[in-house]
Amino acid sequence: MNVPIASDDPFRELRTLVATGRFREAVEHYRVASDPRWRQHPEAQLLAATSATRIGDFRLAAPLAEAAENSFRTQADRDGRMRTTNLLGALAWEQGRLTDAEERFGEALSLARDLNDSLMTARASNNLASLAQLNDRPDAAMSLYRSALVSYQRLGDRRGLIETYHNLSLVFRHAGRWQDAEEATAQALRLAETLDDPALIAPVLTGLAELRLVTERVELARQDALRASELARRAGDALVSAEAGRILALIYLAIGQLDEALRAASAARQVASRHQSTLLEAEAGAAEARVLRALGRSEAAEERRVEARRLFAQLNATKWLQEFDAVWEVN
Repeated sequence: MNVPIASDDPFRELRTLVATGRFREAVEHYRVASDPRWRQHPEAQLLAATSATRIGDFRLAAPLAEAAENSFRTQADRDGRMRTTNLLGALAWEQGRLTDAEERFGEALSLARDLNDSLMTARASNNLASLAQLNDRPDAAMSLYRSALVSYQRLGDRRGLIETYHNLSLVFRHAGRWQDAEEATAQALRLAETLDDPALIAPVLTGLAELRLVTERVELARQDALRASELARRAGDALVSAEAGRILALIYLAIGQLDEALRAASAARQVASRHQSTLLEAEAGAAEARVLRALGRSEAAEERRVEARRLFAQLNATKWLQEFDAVWEVN
């Protein structure tokens, strides 16, 4: 039930923390609130769930988002339902429930169009594009990402632009379009650095590091991955930190530092598993399998390879699976 609370905007501080990317502080602000009515309000629950999602705490985010959605539905609040549905789609995506994710993102997009909400239209389009990319539909992904870019540019939303350019770079990278990938990453990094936000810069640097690794600029890749790791630590983002660790594992593998590679890959996989981030768990497991094989631990390598392939198949992550199999055959 939505209990009236006396104030023009009782969630102003929480909203400001979320808007400025201070997600860990936002979660703590929600947790320590003494008024149970305030904590049970769907707007507070949605803001807290959004923040928990951003720091990889899906176990906290999911029940808060579900409670908020139930309240918004009961109140026939389509704006609140739209925002919460999109968040629930993101949670389903992270946890590997892709059918649920696609339904949620589609519902959010439909509501956004009905409500003439350009920002949510861009966000939902971005999310649906990521699903298309995962399922090896690059043309659909490209079209949706470009649609999101146009909306974010019109709105002047630099955070949205950063995320979309970063995602576009991945599409180009998987297609072997290295120059286009470089340009998209450069755009994302330029915008992220103007905001001087470690939480925005770190994921872009992980993408840049991986791009440089696959184009055989290993030392530059190492520098970018180490910087991403430090920024993610400062931002309190466990999943981006794990992603940087996964890339560092591949870098250490490339230069023959196998013990460091195994530690980095194993730690990344464990963090991803603990946070229920299925794609990252699969990618880190694939890296760990390659390192184990390089160490001559064939049985453990095969076990980890089978599990990584299972997770990629569960996600229908066709391109990821093909690339892993190709590398495994060659190396």
